[in-house]
Amino acid sequence: MPNSSALPELLAGCLRNQRRSQELLYRQFYGYAMSVCMRYTNSREEALDVLNDGFLKVFTRLEQYDTAQPFKGWLRRIMINTALDQYRASVRHQHEDLSAATHASTEIADAYSQMAHEELIELIQQLSPAYRLVFNLYVIDGYSHEEIATRLLISVGSSKSNLARARENLRAMIQKKTNDEYARATR
Repeated sequence: MPNSSALPELLAGCLRNQRRSQELLYRQFYGYAMSVCMRYTNSREEALDVLNDGFLKVFTRLEQYDTAQPFKGWLRRIMINTALDQYRASVRHQHEDLSAATHASTEIADAYSQMAHEELIELIQQLSPAYRLVFNLYVIDGYSHEEIATRLLISVGSSKSNLARARENLRAMIQKKTNDEYARATR
């Protein structure tokens, strides 16, 4: 696997459409890109679709990459945008309703810090697609509700509502998991 000092050379090879350079770049960033994609999809198969579409965009738009910026950040942005594009396409086909109730909740943060990363990702993946997207964009990737609304073509109120519902659902899942684990431990 190439090291970071070889990245400029690798990117130059990709700009020249050299298959070997593209393969090496894909392999070097596969794990990182896949972890981003997994946060925005229901399954590993969907994440792999997003990942492959994202890398296709990387290879076809590489001349747009600003080498003064970190490559990982640019790659991450492409993967997130590709996942959002896929989500918007599926919403159009499924006609999902993205509107919801209005109040927010925040005490779930303590429970997050106590859970293993993998367990939390697993619970987040159980959220509905609309809730999962808003939760990931707001909590994990730091987007504002205005940015989320613009990207998902929903109102700011819907973004806030979806975040609140996502948090409520996660709180319920965490409570159930905690109760189940307590019940097993006291048997």
